[in-house]
Amino acid sequence: MNPGTLEGLGFGLGYSGATVVLTGGASGMGEAAARLLGDLGATVHIADIAKPKVACASFTHCDLGDPASVSAATATLREAGPIDFLFPIAGVPPHAVGALTCMQINYAGTRQFTEDMLPAVKDGGAVCLITSTAARGWLHHLAENLEIVALAPSEIRGFYEANPDKLRDGYSSSKELLTVWIHQASIKLAEERRIRLNGIAPCATGTAFMVESAKVLGQEFMDAYPHPLLGRMPTGEEQAWSLLLLSSPLNAAVTGAVLATDQGNVGGTITGALKPSYVRPS
Repeated sequence: MNPGTLEGLGFGLGYSGATVVLTGGASGMGEAAARLLGDLGATVHIADIAKPKVACASFTHCDLGDPASVSAATATLREAGPIDFLFPIAGVPPHAVGALTCMQINYAGTRQFTEDMLPAVKDGGAVCLITSTAARGWLHHLAENLEIVALAPSEIRGFYEANPDKLRDGYSSSKELLTVWIHQASIKLAEERRIRLNGIAPCATGTAFMVESAKVLGQEFMDAYPHPLLGRMPTGEEQAWSLLLLSSPLNAAVTGAVLATDQGNVGGTITGALKPSYVRPS
């Protein structure tokens, strides 16, 4: 599609002329989403630890692992409001930063960023996060996840320092918490402000995140990972489209949902349609 066609599509989807704040726009799915949003006619403000390559209305440095950095960034970004769409979608794998920092970035920092930005999101707006197929065990750990979700983001690091056995790899646990928080927090946001809060749960995707992860997961894991729908890993842009389509005002009745954008991997594994040999123990 050429940009003119995309901007027309953006009008239909609700993105043309919209104000968007997005984390993770310097790479991967976030970069793809930022580029698509620009083509769809949105005004895009990016927060990231690295400067984005994609064109945007503003860039604000933000280290999600540092609560003070998050507070400073959100204070600046709230000035861009009223915000139509908020996409706090940055994330890191545990081997890049360690399990505790992974938890701090993927859950505590992301939740802090989201909650800090919500006053600037217009009533009736939309927020969408990115979880993962790694969160497939959220229901099995529900009681523990609810206990942790009840904590403020500022309490998360201390909790896991005191309970390191509950941290696990830092990644699957962080994505489980995001999933549970979406399901829970969406109700109050809907009732009080008509804001929709959703998420997508991707499978292994062809971005730099997965290239680096493959070095740790090993070739055997990569070879065994099924791609039943596409016959390959989806691209960052394919995942970004799911994020944007889910968040469109056309999905007016959808909130508290986590859309599996995983080629059927989790459902297929649960029902036995896919062999679970590729799944690492959580």
